[in-house]
Amino acid sequence: MPGRLGELLVRENLITLQQLKAAQEEQRKGGGRLGYNLTRLGYIEENELTQFLSKQYGVPAINLSEFEIDPEVIRLVPEDVAEKHQVIPVNRAGASLIVAMADPSNIFAIDDLKFLTGYNIEVVVASDGAIKDAIEKYYRGGGGGGGGGGAQAGDLNYDEIMGEFDEDEIDVAGDEENVNVIDLERSAEDAPVVKLVNLILIDAIKKGASDIHIEPYEKDLRVRYRIDGVLYEMMKPPVKLKNAITSRIKIMSKLDIAERRLPQDGRIKLKLGKGREMDYRVSCLPCLFGEKIVLRLLDKGNLQLDMTKLGFEPAPLKDFKNAINRPYGMCLVTGPTGSGKTTTLYSALSELNKSTVNISTAEDPVEYNLHGINQVQMQEDIGLNFASGLRSFLRQDPDIIMVGEIRDFETAEIAIKAALTGHMVLSTLHTNDAPSTVSRLLNMGIEPFLVTASLNLILAQRLARKICQECTIPADLPESALVEVQVKQQDIGTFQPMKGAGCDTCSGTGYKGRIALYEVMVFHDELKEFVINGASAAELKAEAIRLGMQTLRSSAVNKLKEGVTTSEEVTRVSAPD
Repeated sequence: MPGRLGELLVRENLITLQQLKAAQEEQRKGGGRLGYNLTRLGYIEENELTQFLSKQYGVPAINLSEFEIDPEVIRLVPEDVAEKHQVIPVNRAGASLIVAMADPSNIFAIDDLKFLTGYNIEVVVASDGAIKDAIEKYYRGGGGGGGGGGAQAGDLNYDEIMGEFDEDEIDVAGDEENVNVIDLERSAEDAPVVKLVNLILIDAIKKGASDIHIEPYEKDLRVRYRIDGVLYEMMKPPVKLKNAITSRIKIMSKLDIAERRLPQDGRIKLKLGKGREMDYRVSCLPCLFGEKIVLRLLDKGNLQLDMTKLGFEPAPLKDFKNAINRPYGMCLVTGPTGSGKTTTLYSALSELNKSTVNISTAEDPVEYNLHGINQVQMQEDIGLNFASGLRSFLRQDPDIIMVGEIRDFETAEIAIKAALTGHMVLSTLHTNDAPSTVSRLLNMGIEPFLVTASLNLILAQRLARKICQECTIPADLPESALVEVQVKQQDIGTFQPMKGAGCDTCSGTGYKGRIALYEVMVFHDELKEFVINGASAAELKAEAIRLGMQTLRSSAVNKLKEGVTTSEEVTRVSAPD
């Protein structure tokens, strides 16, 4: 191509033969493409060369300086490939990836990109200089490229930390079974590894993450944060660091660094200054290409124990308070992992925590320490499970018992017996909504008459993302979209749906923080009759709605009407009624 390009430019009278020879001589001395040297020597303008190539090859030209590329698109092409072929991914359209190149005739680069990304490659032409500037901006300037993010925390900086590694230091341990523990410990204590792990832990706090996922794959290592319930990729450290990072986290959480075949659970306590502490619940899981580590952030300072601020509407809150303040019976909180069940239970315990009552909790794990409450950590490996813990509680003269989770018939049976013998029992179950919780208990083997005799109330909940208050703007939603999320016909036109435009405060997502949605099913006598008569979950739900129960979807729609959340969140976190 270089010779051919030069000949074509001379033929079109865009440069002289002498200028071509001078550029070729410069190319021999300093390297680089012919086009780059021609523009650097001032023989042809960049945009003139780009337009010529566009016309010559029949592909569109692009001015990269006027174009903002999505970081997700940049991640599709690793930095080393972009550097090698002097290309930059520009946009994605269906099964096609649009790539800017200085040399549209480079079929080797196009084939390489097609194989690597799995997309059909469509070429647009840009100047050498513009592509070099774009690679610098998006891959090295914190644009979020595949080379590994620009996350920062205080004076810790990802790029600076990575610069402290020597290439021969990075490969710290092989995947063989008989690992040298001393080597693992030594690599985990390397200053750059310590700084990198600290960066990950502290940056997650700054970004308001609830979980950190460190995931090893065959050819890369990925770090993601769950922010407001959604996972975002933050950085990609070199895959050779996976053992050093894993070992460092295991040392911090007092786990066995030599055990890499079995799952392990631990805890890290980080002191942040000014008396603030952050707990991380650590889980290591052996996967195909190493151990995946998930850390759950437990910030006691941010624990919201005021029920009125959790997202309850007045009527459901009154029902819940009435149920937990009864002298005996069972209240169940249901929902998937990470839906805020623990916060709701702790809020209830905080409300009930008085010097005149004895409260005991069986938890796995104990997430927050609450003064005045006897909290017991379950330890399955020595036989201390929910069932045995509950039996012990009943000999401890309790008034209120909280069981972390009802997982089996034995735990359910003891909890129900406790509720029938003068104790208030609070617990959680993993079910989709309040009515299906009854079916779950019956499936465990609990008799219908025991369910109706013991249950006071079932509360199902989800967490929806809140619109960022800094960039909230009206959302132009068609009537059909509102009907689709089950806004009542008579309510359409009576409120203005909102959305987040995206700003620095919410990192461009349009969302900041979360609010709980609640479905509170009080066990009225009519519902008890339904259960005794063997009604299905659908029949129970219909009857509960008739008796005034607000479903998760209607709770979500109320938040949409109030301008707290968006229609997308309504459909994401709640099922239609």
